[in-house]
Formats: sequence, C-alpha cells, structure tokens
Amino acid sequence: MVTETPGTRPTTKPVNPRFSSGPCAKPPTWTVDALKEAPLGRSHRAAVGKDLLKGVIDDTARILGLPEGYRVGIVPASDTGAMEMAMWSLLGARKATMLAWESFGAGWVTDVVKQLKLDAEVKTADYGQIVDLAEVDFDTDVVFTWNGTTSGVRVPNGDAISSDRAGLTICDATSAAFAQDLPWDKLDVTTFSWQKVMGGEAAHGMIILSPRAVERLESYTPAWPLPKIFRLTKGGKLIDGIFKGATINTPSMLAVEDYAFALNWADSIGGLSGLMQRADANADAIHAFTDARDWIANLADDPTTRSNTSVCLKFTDTRIQDGAAFAKAVAKRLSDEGVALDVGAYRDAPAGLRIWCGATVETSDIDAMLPWLDWAFHAEIEAQP
Repeated sequence: MVTETPGTRPTTKPVNPRFSSGPCAKPPTWTVDALKEAPLGRSHRAAVGKDLLKGVIDDTARILGLPEGYRVGIVPASDTGAMEMAMWSLLGARKATMLAWESFGAGWVTDVVKQLKLDAEVKTADYGQIVDLAEVDFDTDVVFTWNGTTSGVRVPNGDAISSDRAGLTICDATSAAFAQDLPWDKLDVTTFSWQKVMGGEAAHGMIILSPRAVERLESYTPAWPLPKIFRLTKGGKLIDGIFKGATINTPSMLAVEDYAFALNWADSIGGLSGLMQRADANADAIHAFTDARDWIANLADDPTTRSNTSVCLKFTDTRIQDGAAFAKAVAKRLSDEGVALDVGAYRDAPAGLRIWCGATVETSDIDAMLPWLDWAFHAEIEAQP
C-alpha cells in the first residue's frame, strides 16, 4: 500500500479509478479488441449465436461449480428482470417470507406485498445489520438478497437454511455471484447480472434454478397473468431452450461476447477461487484502512457480515456538521482528482461512501486510492465553516 502523511496530498494515483458498484470495472486485461469476434448482424438463432449463448451458460455453471441438475438461463432486464421473473412465476404456492436489509431487498418486498398482493411475512433490518436468520421459517418460500449492494452487508453462510426445507429459497445474488462461496444446495433460485463481479455490460440477467424450483414451475400455475417475458414454462413443462441459449427475447451479441471474455479471464486467474481471492484482498485493504482510523468505519455492524464486493463506509468524526453534505463533498473531491469515480453511497442508503471491490478491481488501485481518501477527509474537515 502506498503510504502518505495523513492530510497531505498524495502523489500516486490509481491506474484505474473506476470503483462504481455497477456497471463495474472491466477485467484488467480487457480492451475493445475483446469484442472483435462478436457475431454482430447475425441472428442469435443462427448456429454462431446459439453456440456463443450456450457456451457462456455452460461456462457460468462450470466456474460457479453448480450441482448436477441445476439450470442456468439468460434473461432480460438484468438482475431485476431475473428476480421479477422468479417471484411472479414461483410465489403464491405457499406462504412467503420476505427478508430485507437494504434498498433492493425492500424493493422485492414492495413487489410481493403491493403488486402480487401476497400476505407475506416481512422481516427487515436497518442498514448495516441483517435479520436473525435463525428465526426464519424456511418451510415458507423465502426471498432475500445474499449481498446487499447498497448496504455492504452479506449473509455470512447458509447454515441457517434447512437442507430439508419445504419452501423455496429465492436469492438475489447479483453482487455475490463469482465473489462469494454460495451454498448451492441451500439455494433454489439464484439471480445475478453480468455487470457486477464479472465487469460485463448491463441489461442481461441470469437465473439459476435447482431441481426443486423446476418441480415447482411444472406443478404450479400462479393466479395472476404472466407477461411473455416472465414465462418459464409452456404446457406445464419447463421451456428447456431458455437454458440452452434460446433466450426469451433478442440478446445483445456484443454484450454476450463481452461476458464470454470475462469468463475466459476468470479461468485465467484460477476460476472461482481466484475471483474470490481478488475480491477478498481488495476488501481487506479497505477494512485495514478503516480499522486503523477513528473517523471512518464499515457500515456493517458485525465484521462477519462485511461484504467483500460493495464495501460501504460511514464517517464517524464528531466534527462533521452535515453528514450527507460532507460525504458528497468527499466523493466529489475524489472524483475531481480522478482517483475514485462513482463512490458516493446509494441514494437510499445512509450518507457515506461505497467502494466496489469485486474481482475486476486491482488491489494496487485500492491501495493507491486510500491515501487520497485520507487526504479528502482532512481537506473537507478543514473546509467546513
């Protein structure tokens, strides 16, 4: 880590100052030439398109280490589309439990309670905390976010999820997939997007179904109409083609080629273990920085729930007069210096910073950015009236 005297203007800048939590930094070896083989102007139904789509599906399952019988599909509208598809297609067969500890989880609660109008049990926790998973009834269908992108709080493990549960677990894992060791035997529906840990382009989502989820789809018909874009079955049977590359709507083959590059890059660094190690190293650098200072802290109250991707920070110095204005000023100063772009906290989250630490970020860039954070904090303290 680059060391500077606290409060002095550093001299070394990150090579790549992109720390946005989505879309996230591209893989470090990426260039626009990575897209030159994309089958542009060709039908995604042609052999070249189908092969590319099936290839990224198969590579996703292999790198994530999915169990036999799990299905992977490419769906529209990013992680949001995948989650909406899952909830509208699967919920209503039995009682539902909704868990939320950040804004996206809260959004799923709104959809289920106010749009689907299900009498679901809702358990919530404030930003920085997580619900007591030991008190959750997993004989109900449970919808939750594994890693809160806007809160920096993640589920520490799957121990609380019963292996013989009667309900389904529907998990939004958009900022966890490829960076955290997900317990697939405890997850029945898992969704994510390419734009997070893999640094892919936005607008496409992924849905992973366990055999239990497939059984539910083939044995249950929701009481409400399903738009075509949400339909996973036809005539009571799973539309198998979706999970072999026959997407529901037309995908961007440029974006698919981009994702294929990211998957190949993942293989080059050791697959899932290499991806997780890089994210852990990035987050650990920030945790060490905050733990050594009394003016900034991790938003996650319990260290075991700290995210290793969307690391959320709060300013704790008592000299700060207006927390929201101060945090925005620090983020702006970092952006203006070109050392940390898009690191302001999410609009619904407590005032602070959010620094993406996924695998496509280089730890050397985190190390180079942190002295600038130290400098920006002291500069804003002095700039207060």
